[in-house]
Amino acid sequence: MSFSSMSKANVRRHVLEKNKVLKEKEKPAQSSLSKNLKRIYPIGLQRSGSSLSLSSLSLSWSQNSNDSSLADSTTPLDQKISLALRLIAPPERREAPVDKNAKQQSQDTGTGELKRCNWVTKNSDQVYVAFHDECWGVPVYDDSQLFELLAMSGMLMDYNWTEILKRRELFREAFSGFDPNVVAKMGEKEITDIASNKAIMLSESRVRCILDNAKCILKIVREFGSFSSYMWGYVNHKPVINRYKYPRNIPLRTPKAEALSKDLIKHGFRLVGPVIVCSFMQAAGLTIDHLVDCYRYGECVGLAERPWRHI
Repeated sequence: MSFSSMSKANVRRHVLEKNKVLKEKEKPAQSSLSKNLKRIYPIGLQRSGSSLSLSSLSLSWSQNSNDSSLADSTTPLDQKISLALRLIAPPERREAPVDKNAKQQSQDTGTGELKRCNWVTKNSDQVYVAFHDECWGVPVYDDSQLFELLAMSGMLMDYNWTEILKRRELFREAFSGFDPNVVAKMGEKEITDIASNKAIMLSESRVRCILDNAKCILKIVREFGSFSSYMWGYVNHKPVINRYKYPRNIPLRTPKAEALSKDLIKHGFRLVGPVIVCSFMQAAGLTIDHLVDCYRYGECVGLAERPWRHI
């Protein structure tokens, strides 16, 4: 065998041994990769054509992090995977702790009752408790329902919520379900009948005010498409979520309520001062003002953040 042939054989043998050593070194990394990927995806990876590949994991790195170490080729593979796992893990820490209050918090009395805003007491009338639990702070997008809540908020000039809510069905019957198209067409006879009804307890001036507001709503509908679009436009079509811990922190009027009140008056509405409008916004869910430790806070926030909300 010539020197040249021996040299070639030696070179070939050297190359084969080197490749063998490299393959042995790659096995732990591949094993580590497979083990860590199974923590992410509880199914086997396909050789090709699978979205659950290292390339898709790399996409998580590039889209979800600004950490330059993820793109550093000198970073150990296990460290990269560890970082990627943290990036794509469910964002448990981002959840508002108040969400845990929903449906599970109890009163300090140990009676097992749900924790509510502390202005709802054991002496509160059941109709008021039901309004707090089912309606107050729930986003409303129906024109008739918004009209009803605006009218009832205006009645706070004369009565409290409990007194108003006890006569709610009577109001609905008298004002045809607060359909603005019907209410706007009511005449003197309807005004007299409603004002003379002692069970309803509304003065003639208050009745006329509600009728006039119905006519204003029809003008709003012609200009903005719906009363709902107009109202929700003042909060950019997304409820304002507040985080009040104590009743004393909740303002009687807000800048948004003042701006809306001013514009409502400009459009001819009556009984729509800033305090009344602020109460209306709370009731209609334009603002979420449940106290943060109330079980309804998390539920109303969830409704406020729903992806299918009205736009």
